[in-house]
Amino acid sequence: MASNTQISYHVRSNSFPSRPHPITSELDQHLSRLRSSQATSISSSSYFICHDINGLQDLHGCVDKFLQLPLIQQALGQEQQKKWIDELLNGSLRILDVSSIAKDALSQTKECAQGLSSVLRRRRGDEISSEVKKYLTSRKSLKKTIKKALKGLESKCSSKTSEEHKTITKLREVETVTFAVFESLLSLISGPKASSKSGWSLVSKLIHSKRIACEEEESDMNEFVKVDAALSTLTSKSDNIICVQNQLKELESSIQDLEEGIECLSRHLIKSRVSLLNILNN
Repeated sequence: MASNTQISYHVRSNSFPSRPHPITSELDQHLSRLRSSQATSISSSSYFICHDINGLQDLHGCVDKFLQLPLIQQALGQEQQKKWIDELLNGSLRILDVSSIAKDALSQTKECAQGLSSVLRRRRGDEISSEVKKYLTSRKSLKKTIKKALKGLESKCSSKTSEEHKTITKLREVETVTFAVFESLLSLISGPKASSKSGWSLVSKLIHSKRIACEEEESDMNEFVKVDAALSTLTSKSDNIICVQNQLKELESSIQDLEEGIECLSRHLIKSRVSLLNILNN
């Protein structure tokens, strides 16, 4: 009887499920936090977008560690999985392209904002009018570029198939949430869609009864829209100019934070792409 009891105990001990690798658990946690952030965020301010970009840095840093695991490299190195790796590599290239578009848009906006700030300090009416027009023209051009990029993001991530390994599925989830954050970023930069009658009429409608953009009632507007709205009501009055200067300072600071976050994220994206290429070529 004792012998049978020992055998039964031995069988049960071997039936315990193996625990996931700590890096896999960490990857799942990063994914969960970003999904939750995207689902619950009610603000379009750069603060929340920066928070998600920082989350992507942690996620993709974890992805590279994940791809270095011997079991993961063995699973992805199987011949039948290589076509899915090709798709992931195409996805990573699209993400890097979108990242480049976002960086260019931020850089262009910052350059125009700095030029406008310089002119406002000199308080020369003719120069102010010319620089405001230059800024708004640049914004209009950026909106078109971003609209095209956002359209290109639609339906980029293919659905799961029964043939792919669970590791591929997890990496697809990483791709999906990464595209979602960049979509939020591009929407932040672009601001509200322009009206067919007037490119900036919608911005003007955001201002209630001659209130300028720096009022507390508009605190939920993102930094890009605040400047657009302030410029749409800009007059020669000193208080209005001071308001625009403050909005421009806030915008430049936000852009600086976003640029630094995207630059760091880009390095992680490239590193993960190299790891996938190495697995594919082995």
